[in-house]
Amino acid sequence: MDLKRFARSFKAMLSARVLHMAASGVLMVVLARFLLTQEEYGLLGAALAVLGVVQLFTDLGLAKAAARYITEYRETDPGQVPHVLRTAVVYRLGTILVVGTLFALLGGYIADLIGQPEIATLLVVGTGYIAVHSVFTFSQVLFQGYNQITNSAVIRAVGSVARLALAATFVLVVGGAVGALVGYIVGYGLGGLLGLALLYRKCYRDVEKAERAEAGLKRRIARYSVPLTATRGANILDKRVDTILVGYFMNPVAVSYYYLSKQIVGFIHSPAASLGFTLSPAYGEHKAEGETDHAAQIYETTLKYILLLYVPAAAGIVIVAEPAIALVFGEKWVEAAPVLQVFAAYVVLQAVSYVTGDTLDFLGRARERAIAKGGGSVANFLLNLVMIPAFGVVGAAAATVVTHAAVLGVTLWVIHAELSLSVGELVRHFVAVAAVTGAMSAAVLAVLAQVAGALAVVVSILAGVAVWAGLSVAGGLLDLRRVRTILT
Repeated sequence: MDLKRFARSFKAMLSARVLHMAASGVLMVVLARFLLTQEEYGLLGAALAVLGVVQLFTDLGLAKAAARYITEYRETDPGQVPHVLRTAVVYRLGTILVVGTLFALLGGYIADLIGQPEIATLLVVGTGYIAVHSVFTFSQVLFQGYNQITNSAVIRAVGSVARLALAATFVLVVGGAVGALVGYIVGYGLGGLLGLALLYRKCYRDVEKAERAEAGLKRRIARYSVPLTATRGANILDKRVDTILVGYFMNPVAVSYYYLSKQIVGFIHSPAASLGFTLSPAYGEHKAEGETDHAAQIYETTLKYILLLYVPAAAGIVIVAEPAIALVFGEKWVEAAPVLQVFAAYVVLQAVSYVTGDTLDFLGRARERAIAKGGGSVANFLLNLVMIPAFGVVGAAAATVVTHAAVLGVTLWVIHAELSLSVGELVRHFVAVAAVTGAMSAAVLAVLAQVAGALAVVVSILAGVAVWAGLSVAGGLLDLRRVRTILT
C-alpha cells in the first residue's frame, strides 16, 4: 500500500472523525446538560435505537457489497465500475421508498409493541431520519470502495457539523426531543445530498463506461449483500436492541443513562473507526494482487497500535468515570457512571472490531463474519432478557460486553486463518501494553488521592497520558517517527 496515499486518507478521515467527535461531544453536553430533561434525552435515545433497527431494511448490505465489487473491478475491469454504482443507487432508493412508506404508517403501532407509546410521535417524524441517514452512510461506504476516503471524510464532516447546529436550533424552535430529531434529519440530509452529488460528479458523470453491465453483475451484488445484511443486522441489534429493551423493562431515565454511556463510548472510538475505514479497501487490493503477507503485516501493525491506545483508555475510564461525568454533564448524571465502567471493556473490544470486521468483508469472508455476528446478536438479545430485569442498565452493558467478546474471538480466528498472523508476537505485545496500563493506572490513582474537585480529573488524565507516552516510547511500543510520518 502506498504510504503517502494511506497517510493522506487516514488524516482526512481522522480529521472528519475528530470533527464528528467534537460536534457529537458538544451536542451531547448541550442536549443532556442544558436543553433536554433526562426523560426527553432518554426518549430521543429510545427513538434513535428503533430507527437504527428499521434502517437496516433500507440499507441491507448493498452499499458494502457494491463497494467490494467497485474495489475489485477497479483493478480488473474499470468499465464495469459505473454499472456497479448505478445498480447500488437504484437498489438503495428503492428500499428507502418501500421501507419509509411502511414505517410512516406503522410507527405508532411499533411504539406500542415495544411498550413505549410515548415515542410514537418521534417514530413517525423519524421516517425522514431513516431516509436521509441511509443516504448519508451510503455515499461514505461507496467512496470507501473507490478508495477515495477524503470524499467520505468531507461528507461525514458536513453532516456532523450541520447536525450539531441544527439539532440545537430546532430544540429551541420546536422544543424537546422532537426538535432535536428534526435537527438530526435536516443535518444528515445536507450531508446525504452532498454525498450523492459528489458520487455523480466524481464517479459517474465523466467516467468511461462499458457498453453494458457484465452478465449477472446485479445478481452477484445482491447475493453478496445477503451475508453483509446479516452482519449489519447483527451489528445493529448489538448496538440498538439493548437500548430498546432497557426502555421496555425500565423507564426513559434509565434509557438516558444507558444511551449517554454508549454515546461516550462512541465518542472514544473515532480513531479506531477512522483507521479501520481507511485500511479496509487495501486488504482487498492486496488479496487481489496475491500479496497476503503484506496484508497481514498491515493488520498486525494496526492491531498493535489499537491495543496500545485502547487498553490504557479502558483502564482510565474505569478509574475516572464518576468524577468525569459529574464534571462534564452535572451531578444528576452520576448514576450513569457504573454503566460506563462496565462499557470500558467494550471500548477495547469494539476498537479491535473496527479494524477487523470490514477487513473480512473486503477479503471476501463476509459469510463467516455474518455467522459469528448473527449468533452473537441472538445471544445478546437473550442475555439482555435475563440481565436487565436482574441488574438493570448495568446488566445490559454486561450482556453486550460478554457477547461482543465471543464474536470478536471468532472473527479474529477467521482473519488468522486468512492472513496467518504472528500470534506469539501479538501476545507479547499485549503483555507489554498491560504492563504500561498498570503503571499508568497507578499514576492516575495517585493523583486522584492527592487532588480534589474538578482539578483532580484534569490533572489525573494528564498524568496518565504522560506516563503512558513515556513508557510506550521507552519500551519501543510507540514509534514516534512513524506516527509523525502519517500525521504530517
